[in-house]
Amino acid sequence: MPIIRAKEKLLSVALIGAMGLAAMPAQALTIGVIPGMIADSIEAAAEVARAEGLAVEVVEFLDWTTPNVALSAGDLDANYFQHVPFLQDVNAATGFDLQVVDIGVLSRLGLYSNRFDSIDAIPEGAQVGLASDPTNQGRGLRLLAEAGLITLSKDTYDVTPDDVVENPRALRFVEVDGPQLIRSMDDLDVVQAYPSLLVNAGLADKANQPLILSAPDEDQFAIHFVARAENSADAELLRFIEIFHTAPEVRAAIDAAYVGYRDLYVLSWEEGAE
Repeated sequence: MPIIRAKEKLLSVALIGAMGLAAMPAQALTIGVIPGMIADSIEAAAEVARAEGLAVEVVEFLDWTTPNVALSAGDLDANYFQHVPFLQDVNAATGFDLQVVDIGVLSRLGLYSNRFDSIDAIPEGAQVGLASDPTNQGRGLRLLAEAGLITLSKDTYDVTPDDVVENPRALRFVEVDGPQLIRSMDDLDVVQAYPSLLVNAGLADKANQPLILSAPDEDQFAIHFVARAENSADAELLRFIEIFHTAPEVRAAIDAAYVGYRDLYVLSWEEGAE
């Protein structure tokens, strides 16, 4: 099945339809994703679902904005690409009424560098790439604090560089659009990045060489299935999520996306996953 790719960050609903959503089977369950582990694992679940008679279409986007626009507009039944704090920020900023349906994979966040092989080696004045969206940026700053590189004024995730109260190495923070952080690794000294995105970019060995990884029990930062409020209890969607949670094919796709590096991710729906 060809995957539909959204080329523009602010893709209109009309354009999404022109790219193929309007041609999808009327009864198909449509799920929006982003490339890499997320798309691969959802497609694996979709193949199992189709074999069981549940029609599923996977719609792939290249940014972190359009999947929620399309979902709110009714052009998707659900999406699977974001964590809870990100969704909360989107709802607050847009007035959308999108709700979490269930939990998926937790991708541990790492600090990565093409120039240094340890936290201790990071020099004074180093440039650090942080995600430009508030929730992922806060998570990146927390990881820098856990590494001992900075001190923050509060022990929460809603922090910005303005909340840095100690910065002994005079690190310089550079905001980068989340999907572009990996491409900034040759220009910056350190970047925050998700390992699966490094694998997807052909940097599998680098994915397993983080300077530090976030904790394995941050379930709020796991990828979640999200739907409109009126669709959050849809029987077909819930069945699809059950397949995602239980099918061996899905687990194999997730593991392959991390090239077998099991420490880089957590199957958050499993009891005692952390």
